[in-house]
Amino acid sequence: MGVILKVENISKQYRLGLIGSGALGDDLKRWWYKVRGKEDPFLKVGELNDRSTKGDSQYVWAIKDINFEVQEGEVLGIIGKNGAGKSTLLKILSRVTGPTTGNIKTKGRIASLLEVGTGFHPELTGRENIYLNGAILGMTKAEIKSKEDEIIAFSGCERYIDTPVKRYSSGMRVRLAFAVAAFLEPDILVIDEVLAVGDAEFQKKAIGKMQDISKGDGRTVLFVSHNMAAVKSLCTRGMVLRQGKIAFMGDTTEAVSFYLKDGFELENKKIFDDLYDNDLFILHEIIAKGQNKTESALILEDDALELVTCITIKSSCPEQYHVTYHLFNELGEPLFSFSSGSIDLLKGYNRLHCSFPKSFLRSGQYFLSFFVVENKRKAVFIEKDIMSFTVVDAKRDLGVYMGKEPGYIKPQLTWQNLTE
Repeated sequence: MGVILKVENISKQYRLGLIGSGALGDDLKRWWYKVRGKEDPFLKVGELNDRSTKGDSQYVWAIKDINFEVQEGEVLGIIGKNGAGKSTLLKILSRVTGPTTGNIKTKGRIASLLEVGTGFHPELTGRENIYLNGAILGMTKAEIKSKEDEIIAFSGCERYIDTPVKRYSSGMRVRLAFAVAAFLEPDILVIDEVLAVGDAEFQKKAIGKMQDISKGDGRTVLFVSHNMAAVKSLCTRGMVLRQGKIAFMGDTTEAVSFYLKDGFELENKKIFDDLYDNDLFILHEIIAKGQNKTESALILEDDALELVTCITIKSSCPEQYHVTYHLFNELGEPLFSFSSGSIDLLKGYNRLHCSFPKSFLRSGQYFLSFFVVENKRKAVFIEKDIMSFTVVDAKRDLGVYMGKEPGYIKPQLTWQNLTE
């Protein structure tokens, strides 16, 4: 398999504000520099695309210096926060808009599903739009005819197929648009976050179809989604965009972990200084480490995990206080809670140790939410995602060929053979 898509130094610049508010002068300046054979002066200005802050420049780089290659049959998941540049990149790849700088080299046809009803004419019926989209993709009428029944059956819109698309719901438009894009056999299928409009049944069908396209037909898929479970199950490689630049490119699981922990410290130790200093307590630090190991050592799958909480209670009082944690996986799903309910916090400095059994957690990134609970009934302090820690793969003899085992917990069970 060779390279089917090559992106070289792609950037896209936009001018902020309303059209006509001084843009003519900039256009004339650009033209004058071009006539004189000089570089566009506005390529040297502009700020990275951070939607949450007010900038000083009138120009912003939606994406900046993007370089990557995609192999035939590969499913590339593109993830990132809102405004990271995902949709801009896909629009450039689909030739909806052109790049400010850079080149794109592709082999074969590209079908894109970027927005609800992309490429559909609202006055035409669903059936007519199937033929219209096929013609845009460069297919003959006979080729489209041979796929027509499959497209209609997959979309589930057979009853409305001869009704103008303007009367379709958003979900029906996505169903039909996806069916057209998938069944007309493009070499590269580009899908933005539109499947979320469909219902659960259609999302399952669509993901199954994308797997068939990539694995069965050997075609290439570029997939943008905020559904991390779908990205992990579907994609063979992941790319994380941050403020218009590639922040990570590599294994899908690692890409999802990188995206989800963005903004979290990577160490398994968190020192808080005076961040949590109130009338009741001072929280000094939380440490996750392998038992009998140093704090800087990696936590391996087969380690006995130790969680250390260092906290000072400022005054003695009749109430009893204890610490509770909630543990979450890298997808934000709650795994379980645990607490020091049988051990009360004392006045002064407390160093609590909580031990997990050996080989209890599988490899992955874990997040902790912290609670101080009064009299085992009421939480008087809550801090979500107070820290994270990472468990890395250990050498496994049995089942190592199967790759990463499913789930997050690895319970140690007792087996008996009672046949005698």
